[in-house]
Amino acid sequence: MQVHLILAFVAFLWGLNPPAMKIGLLYVDPMPYNAIRMLVALVVGWGVLRRMASWQPLRREDWKVLLISSLGFFFFQLFFTAGVQMTTAGNASLILGCLPVSVAIINHFHRLERISVMVMVGILISIAGVVIMVAGTGKEISLSEGHIIGTLILLAAQMSYGYYTVFSRLLIHGYSAYQITAYILLISTGLFLIVSLPSVLATDWQSVPWAGWISILYSGLFPLCLGNCLWIWGTGILGSTKASLYNNLPPVFAVAIGYLFLGESFGWLQFMGAVIIFAGLYIAKGRGIKPTTKKGISNCSN
Repeated sequence: MQVHLILAFVAFLWGLNPPAMKIGLLYVDPMPYNAIRMLVALVVGWGVLRRMASWQPLRREDWKVLLISSLGFFFFQLFFTAGVQMTTAGNASLILGCLPVSVAIINHFHRLERISVMVMVGILISIAGVVIMVAGTGKEISLSEGHIIGTLILLAAQMSYGYYTVFSRLLIHGYSAYQITAYILLISTGLFLIVSLPSVLATDWQSVPWAGWISILYSGLFPLCLGNCLWIWGTGILGSTKASLYNNLPPVFAVAIGYLFLGESFGWLQFMGAVIIFAGLYIAKGRGIKPTTKKGISNCSN
């Protein structure tokens, strides 16, 4: 039960992230905003995470797994930053809501987890809930020529996050979640800063008000650093496929927060969508996902 509550808490942090980021993005363009929030997560997170647990020397065979996971996280940040500006919010919500499908496909392709029929049923029900929630919010869904490129970029972002989720789990039983998170932040942030350096240098940071900086600090420390550390820990316990179902909860929390504190609408379709998402989680919750072992990947068993 503890892991389910913690992953729900992660979803809550991620649900708060979009409205928090909207404040910062009023003053800073998306690319430099993302670069600085990742840098905040790295600098503060590394200092905190470095002291949270004993660290183990990384075995040679695990460097490849770490690199794949880190590249997945980097490409997610890069593609999501670009893609979300090139398509509709409805498209983005639906594509990101299909993360459990991508995770299941990646696990099947690499023969890392054997997934039960009931877990797949839970995944499909959860995605149906996301579709209903998007319909209830009135967000536009479009595959017109103007949105197709952004949609494909977001699909690449979602697949990248799938690889990050699947491969980071493979390290959790040999190393602490703190150590894995710190390494992934170090590699992905370094790569992102290289790509985004021109836009970071071109930004007038002195003109950014305190509200913008609070937005960057919150987004970097809590959803990005703490959220992903707990996410990696949760995948190690539940398996990456079942844990990925919690990725569909942030829109539920975002809508609820908007209704309670921002006066936004909360209609019956949104309520039904939320109930269906939770139903999918409940169906998949107690059903088995059996990990398989691959040569060269250590400590992969649940």
